[in-house]
Amino acid sequence: MKTYSEILEHFQSLSKSVSLVRGVFDIEKLKLRLEELNSQASNDDLWQDNQKAQKILKERSKIKNDVESFLELESNYNDAIDLMKSAIDENDEEFFSEVENELTKLEKLIKYKETESLFSGEADNNDCFLEIHSGAGGTESNDWAEMLMRMYVRWAEIYHNFKVEIVEKLDGDAVGIKSATIKIIGEKAYGWAKSESGIHRLVRISPFDANSKRHTSFASVGVTPVIEDSISIVVDEKDLKVDTYRASGAGGQHVNKTESAVRITHISTGVVVQCQNDRSQHKNKDEALKLLKGRLYQIELEKKEQKMAEEYGKKCDIGWGNQIRSYVVHPYQMVKDLRAGYEVGNINSVFDGNIDCFIISVLTK
Repeated sequence: MKTYSEILEHFQSLSKSVSLVRGVFDIEKLKLRLEELNSQASNDDLWQDNQKAQKILKERSKIKNDVESFLELESNYNDAIDLMKSAIDENDEEFFSEVENELTKLEKLIKYKETESLFSGEADNNDCFLEIHSGAGGTESNDWAEMLMRMYVRWAEIYHNFKVEIVEKLDGDAVGIKSATIKIIGEKAYGWAKSESGIHRLVRISPFDANSKRHTSFASVGVTPVIEDSISIVVDEKDLKVDTYRASGAGGQHVNKTESAVRITHISTGVVVQCQNDRSQHKNKDEALKLLKGRLYQIELEKKEQKMAEEYGKKCDIGWGNQIRSYVVHPYQMVKDLRAGYEVGNINSVFDGNIDCFIISVLTK
């Protein structure tokens, strides 16, 4: 356990952080804006302009979440103050232990808010698509790709309370998946997930090798935002090649009998997207178009980043060609993010979706 002076120093440091977070998010201004939006949302004429109404409700939801999350942080901070006072008055070691636990919780909340303060991109608040592709290696890489998909689904649903939809999935010949696209729905989903784009490497004793040899597998992850009307991405219908086909994998007889799956090729760039998660061809086409717009947005973003890097004389690794994280199961257990140098030994926790530590280390480095 920390000494009294160490706990006090920790508390004073976090007090400054709480004040900084309040200033960065300008909570008082957000509260006033929330009152304005609540007033507009209760107006009888709200739905006369459907697009405007949706914009108002979305902004209200975002600001409400920001205010509530800060109030939660502030409540934890006040609890820590009360405990600190009791610990000093009682001079009780057990109280100081409780204070230490409260400060740990508070520090975690502060890190989350500090990270979200960095989400300044125009699409950072949006939902996102996360694509996974297995690398060379057949069964090994396909199994690894499916492990990654499970990790991201659990991360989104358990650690952020996001909703996840499977847009497209291509099963491996024996096990695992060759590729998959999931849609992550929730406030700031793209902001949280965007740094996961890159190559993910797994080292382990293969469960598929009778000689129990060590194998290295690779899978690529790409994250693109769901583009909304506020972001201008023009897609000319004449520049699209649309193909329909029968959905593969599970889905029942109806799915396999109708050409409900949609593949769209953007002729100018060669970008190909597909969607087969719905029985409606129309809905699959709409979702595929959203994915295409996200890809095109990402391409433009990467061009800008590359140009900035060249202007500043830096070499910039953009896209899926750079290895970002290594997951070693054998001969030792370690997950290391190669960008921030951050590493943890509890690999099972990581596979169960506990990856915010890596995301925060990269975004705040």
